Amino acid sequence: MFLGALVDTGVPLKILEKGLKTLGIKGYRLREQQVIRSSIRATKVDVDIQKGFTKPLSLATIKKTLTNSRLPDTIRTQALQTFQLIAETEGTVHGKSPAKVHFHEVGVIDSLVDIVGTLLGIAHLNVTSVSSSPINLGAGIISTAHGLLPVPGPAVAQMAKGIPIFSSGPVMELTTPTGMALVRTLSQNCRTLPSLTPQTIGYGAGTADPKGWPNVLRLFLGQEEAPSSITTEQIIQLETNIDDMNPQLYDQMMSHLFDAGALDVTLSSTMMKRNRPGTLVSVVAWPKDLQALTTILLSETTTLGVRVQELSRMVVPRQIKTVRIPGGTVQVKIADLGDGQIKVTPEYRDCVALAERSKQSVQTIIDLARQMFIQTAKPKIAPRSQKPTKISP
Repeated sequence: MFLGALVDTGVPLKILEKGLKTLGIKGYRLREQQVIRSSIRATKVDVDIQKGFTKPLSLATIKKTLTNSRLPDTIRTQALQTFQLIAETEGTVHGKSPAKVHFHEVGVIDSLVDIVGTLLGIAHLNVTSVSSSPINLGAGIISTAHGLLPVPGPAVAQMAKGIPIFSSGPVMELTTPTGMALVRTLSQNCRTLPSLTPQTIGYGAGTADPKGWPNVLRLFLGQEEAPSSITTEQIIQLETNIDDMNPQLYDQMMSHLFDAGALDVTLSSTMMKRNRPGTLVSVVAWPKDLQALTTILLSETTTLGVRVQELSRMVVPRQIKTVRIPGGTVQVKIADLGDGQIKVTPEYRDCVALAERSKQSVQTIIDLARQMFIQTAKPKIAPRSQKPTKISP
């Protein structure tokens, strides 16, 4: 399925055949065909074995084959890592040392071709990073050289440590040890779909064709989006409408809300039932402070209820610097907007205090503080460049 997806994405089969010749093994040929899997057209690459090995292969034999090959150093290293991972995993689940593991399902020619061919295909596409979605392992029972085993098999389950997995679809094995080992070797992260601009999308077909289920591996080849400086935070918003409270009491209420952790408190005029003018009290806070803030609103106002919403807010990273201008110092907030752009905001209260001492206008102090920061500070915020090609199965 990896080979099919790569060929479908644009890797010529002849390129894989040429690269695989450097392995120095014979007795097989690659065959490419177009198939339909649950109404989806996909490419299927078969490894037709003409003369296979007469017995299972040990890890040492596979290492010798790869070491003596004329493969590029990077691909040889990745292939060795993949088979080492499989051997260590099989050894763990069967109580053996990796050296004593014999490769039954994964040790024959087609597995060498699958693993090395996949590495060759990714290298041909000049891929610099790989991301995979959460892995669908399947369900049911499979027959192996070790007898009947549950899905996922012990080796797949062992290699799945630390990777998001799930089970959905037909009752069959949907991830093999070879497939999981390749994911672990190649993928830098595992998430639903990274931010990228797709250029090509390929589909690699599996042999099984369960009814109503597209047994394909989908591969996105594209340019990774430059990471944004904007981050998302989960917050809550508390609101209540009041039309029968002494306005003088709002001052103390707001002070207590801020002391209890409120990020922001606003009062807005509104019209309420019976045409009464009222006040909408809105409080933005972290979820952990919900109980304390609710208690203040219920005890220090005339309201009988508080509305609560869970919200997401997008924020940019910021830092505080102190700049010196004639007459004193002012703290300046610098926000990173990305692509080398920044936003400079002098602290208003500092500017007011300095304006009173120097008998200047507040706006004059604000302008001076901003200018002084731009002249003297050298924020290390470099333009963000677009990252190179990324592949995401």
